Amino acid sequence: MDNIDRALLTLLQRDAGQAYAALGRTVGLSAGAAHERVRKLRERGVIRRTTVDVDPTALGLGVLSFVLVESSAWMGDSAEAFASIPEIEEAHIIAGTASVLVKVRTATTEQLQDVLRRLYAIDGVSGTQATVALETFFERPPAP
Repeated sequence: MDNIDRALLTLLQRDAGQAYAALGRTVGLSAGAAHERVRKLRERGVIRRTTVDVDPTALGLGVLSFVLVESSAWMGDSAEAFASIPEIEEAHIIAGTASVLVKVRTATTEQLQDVLRRLYAIDGVSGTQATVALETFFERPPAP
């Protein structure tokens, strides 16, 4: 990956809907060359997906929580169980006293409590520790 690829990634992270002609102009390439580079970045898995960044609060999902999931067994085979809970945005195997860290968005704390109940139903889960975020200063994608 060279500096032009990094510049294209930065531009696409700001606005993935830009035309290839505009991308190319900004980095000094033709539209076709910009398109080809983006295609190769997709093929290599550098660009995993193109999506829309939606404000969760605008959708009524104002409760952001991070939950440490404690377990009595190895949780590495439980990805599908975590993925089956739609309120979980991310799930990570972690080192430390907990086994898994999940990022959860819900509309209410009652819904968060329901998510915690469903987490307990996953085989091997022995406890949870939920932290509710009061405010998000910022979220950022990885810098290319």
